[in-house]
Amino acid sequence: MRISVCLLLVCITVSSFTQGEKDNARRVLEPALSVSLNSNGIASIPAFSLGKPAIIASVNLTKGRFSYDPVLAYSLEMKPWFIDSWLHYKIILKPKFELRAGVNFSTFCSGFAVNDEEILKAERYFAFALAGTYRLSAVSSLTLDYWSDNGQEKGSLSGHFASLTYDNSEISIGKKVYSSLNVMLFYIGYEGDNDGLFISPRIAFSIRNIPSSIFFQATQVIQSNILPSPGFRWNVGISYSL
Repeated sequence: MRISVCLLLVCITVSSFTQGEKDNARRVLEPALSVSLNSNGIASIPAFSLGKPAIIASVNLTKGRFSYDPVLAYSLEMKPWFIDSWLHYKIILKPKFELRAGVNFSTFCSGFAVNDEEILKAERYFAFALAGTYRLSAVSSLTLDYWSDNGQEKGSLSGHFASLTYDNSEISIGKKVYSSLNVMLFYIGYEGDNDGLFISPRIAFSIRNIPSSIFFQATQVIQSNILPSPGFRWNVGISYSL
């Protein structure tokens, strides 16, 4: 964990000496919010899901090259599922290419029964991430992402996550309706022989000038040692963005 933090600090320091005054025009805080209602909440790493309906809220606060991107996920009973606290920094920011580093302090909650009562158990995780995005066009891109995920509690798992994602934010269907497509091929490798290769497509449909959409997401195992096998999972939902 200390090595990851040091690497992030070195990246930020080196970049700050080279960027000059290019970021002066981007000093204004830019907020954004997205809230979604999901039938079968799928986590940020799509191999994991809540297994029942969930509410997920994503916040984005950007100022210059820095952004704070927390994610809060709850069941419909308003029991916490996970809380992410991502802090990102754009090391390279070009018209065609972007390299971003990030750290995340997160909490994952799970429940177990004791004397017919459900007890919530919280586990803390620390993650370091690097992501490179190449823009194929004004609406499409390829992103290569890597996370080092480290459990902080005794018995919690640590491991690695890597993904290659194709994203197309606008596929016109008509004058008023358009769709967006996201396809992620990803690998997870966690302690205890918990590793696997997965594919997860996500498609959303929206009406122009209306900040909401309906979406469908699926996750399919290609090869995995995880027992029991995650198999095929799917999720539908509606999201609203500001």
